[in-house]
Amino acid sequence: MSTDPQADTAAAENPATPEAEPSAAAEAEADPAADTDRTGPDGSVTAEPAGAEDEAGPAAVHGEAGEGGPGAEPPVSGRGGEGESPAGPETETETGSGAEGEADADAGAGPEGTAEPAAEAPATPALSEAQAELAAQRIERERIARRKAEREAPVAAGAKLSGKAADLLAAVRAVEGGAKPSSVYFDDAPAAPRKAPVAPPAPRPAAPAAVAASVPSADTVEGVRAVLARGGAPEALAGPAAAALGEDAAGQLTENPWRLLSLPAVRPTQADGFARALLGAEAGPGDERRTTVLVGWLLAQAGLKGHTALEAPVLEKALAQYGVPDPAEALELAIAEGSVLVFHEPLGPPVAGPSENAADAADAEDAEDAEQPVRVLVGLEGAAMAEESLADGLARLAAGTFDASEDWERAAGSAPSPSASELIRAVAGHGLVTHTGGEAARAEPVALAAAARELGLRVCLAAHAPGGGPDRVTVAGLLSGAEGPGRDTDGQFALDLLVVLDAPQLDVETAAALVESVPDGARLVLSGDPGVLGSAGAGRVFADVLAARTCPQLVSRTPDPGPLGELVSGVGIGELNQVDAPGKEVVIVPVKDAGEAVHRAVQLVAESVPRAFGIPADSVQVITPGHGGSAGTRALNAALKERLNPGPGRFGGFDPGDRVVHVPSAGRALPARVVSADAEGLHLERAGARIVVAKELVESQVRHGWAVTAHQAVGTRWPAVVVVLPGDAAQALSRDWVYTAFGRGERHLSVVHGVDQALPHAVAEVPAKPRTTRLTGLLTALATAGAQPG
Repeated sequence: MSTDPQADTAAAENPATPEAEPSAAAEAEADPAADTDRTGPDGSVTAEPAGAEDEAGPAAVHGEAGEGGPGAEPPVSGRGGEGESPAGPETETETGSGAEGEADADAGAGPEGTAEPAAEAPATPALSEAQAELAAQRIERERIARRKAEREAPVAAGAKLSGKAADLLAAVRAVEGGAKPSSVYFDDAPAAPRKAPVAPPAPRPAAPAAVAASVPSADTVEGVRAVLARGGAPEALAGPAAAALGEDAAGQLTENPWRLLSLPAVRPTQADGFARALLGAEAGPGDERRTTVLVGWLLAQAGLKGHTALEAPVLEKALAQYGVPDPAEALELAIAEGSVLVFHEPLGPPVAGPSENAADAADAEDAEDAEQPVRVLVGLEGAAMAEESLADGLARLAAGTFDASEDWERAAGSAPSPSASELIRAVAGHGLVTHTGGEAARAEPVALAAAARELGLRVCLAAHAPGGGPDRVTVAGLLSGAEGPGRDTDGQFALDLLVVLDAPQLDVETAAALVESVPDGARLVLSGDPGVLGSAGAGRVFADVLAARTCPQLVSRTPDPGPLGELVSGVGIGELNQVDAPGKEVVIVPVKDAGEAVHRAVQLVAESVPRAFGIPADSVQVITPGHGGSAGTRALNAALKERLNPGPGRFGGFDPGDRVVHVPSAGRALPARVVSADAEGLHLERAGARIVVAKELVESQVRHGWAVTAHQAVGTRWPAVVVVLPGDAAQALSRDWVYTAFGRGERHLSVVHGVDQALPHAVAEVPAKPRTTRLTGLLTALATAGAQPG
């Protein structure tokens, strides 16, 4: 590899980990919630700086920090040890950097400029693409729930519990502590195997109907505005609150002010201040209304980090960190009211109870008394229903049987590579297949799709991000009906084979909607690189399917070529290797501080890479761990804009020609370019198409895009990539982050390196953050049930 002390790619080679002085603690993507595209229905940001829950900002409930009033009161309780709870306050925020301490979800914050577009926003703005998509997702979840209720078989690995809360909590404690076998309190019988195809889902309603259904009336908004004013909250929250809570939003907030936590921008300490203003002394930390809402909010925050459920002790610990005096009682109440669901997940084979001699353990009588080790999980209904529906749909497809005809064998024989041949043969005889590999392996599912089309099958290739060829659609476009084959009269995709690229980017709700729409008799292939960063939403779908091992799994033997492929492959197995890069495919640029990192990055994009490789600056992408700090995306984008497209930023901080990232919904970061702005909003060009972002949504949905985070970059590649690692980014690095960032370059990678030994340490010793999910257990239980006779 090469170093570049003058920011020129023609310098001599040096080791990949040059000496550099680390700087202050990073603001970076310390967890998935801190560096993914998550904005609420109103475009609000869901993350916030560590230790700054009631920090002032555009979405703060009670004005400027340090001002009087309920919002200025301190948190109800202190924060616990750092990094201990996936739902607790210390892990739900993006770490601040330096004095800035800013935290917004990936591409969730607004532009660096402050000027506004010329036109005024209408009094009642039309719903955005993001809100329409949320409405469609809600309709999809309701349909999934209806189908779930129609099933006669019990859920394989969990069920909603009812009865007295005290008895339920005692059951949970007894099972967790090993005092009682789970069979005393839970139905351990697996779901019955599918005997016949389930009725197809109803057709998805058209988008206009979904939009209209989610628009609150003017009277509703005015009623909410009055309640917010009494509690000292910004009137700007009236519209989002009315949309989130429905026509009775004012009554709900009056009765339970903590329902304000339904808005993504609101934090518990802000909701506490609002409640104290409305209720006075009644609004204590142990108020049942508060604790019940807080349980759901904590689970929702855990969902932002990828969890679909949490273990009961973890949830109780998080409740304690928010000042709940009796966390166990609070959880008990939430369970009793049915606002959360309880599940048990088997952890292994039954363990025989105590006996007088070892031989007794093998006796049939002792086997009946064997205890089933389980972990008790608590989750929200939406994720639970989606995960169970997904498991059921995957099991349905996996159970499909196909005859591998001679035509399939001929197609396999003429495939362009041995791995492509193996994939074609596997798909010929199975309804569900997984395929893993690096960037070069993406050619194999493409070859499969071509072969299937030659055989007369209706085929669709769906990817996470747009681009990649005229025969590919995006997953979001396929689900919405804007792209792909459309749906038949039963509401299912009109296809015989669906190949999903970038499968690690599927969250559980998206995957459930996708799988539910694949008709019986069709085949599904989930393909992707398991080493990249996971989905922006809840679930670890691809990893869970791989872990369940209930369908054929094809591993590509096609290596990524060249020095870049060698470097990235090494990172994938925990090794940061020096690679021979005679063509300067990989260059290391050591820097001492963040200011130098920004300077070098601009030099590389604007001068060095274009001069050495003939790659225009517009095709060079900068990737860095976080948004804030002296070398985050904000600082880099400001410097790059000044160099590459200077201007006053009169359109809400943007000018025609600016490279931007558009985030219409959580997890979708789409590169675009600014064309103009008018009364309608900001006009963008994206993949050859024109789109308009309404003025009131520009701040939350659009940011400059010369520099992005790795979560924004996943699923897309550029001819050249510059990865900027300032000293304060050391704590944000992990193996999957480095793997993803380094793998975005096709021809060239420059690493602006200021993290010293933190880079090899992250690659060798910092794995992806774990997520608590249920899909593996559900799939295993369904496969076991299907294998049983009768």
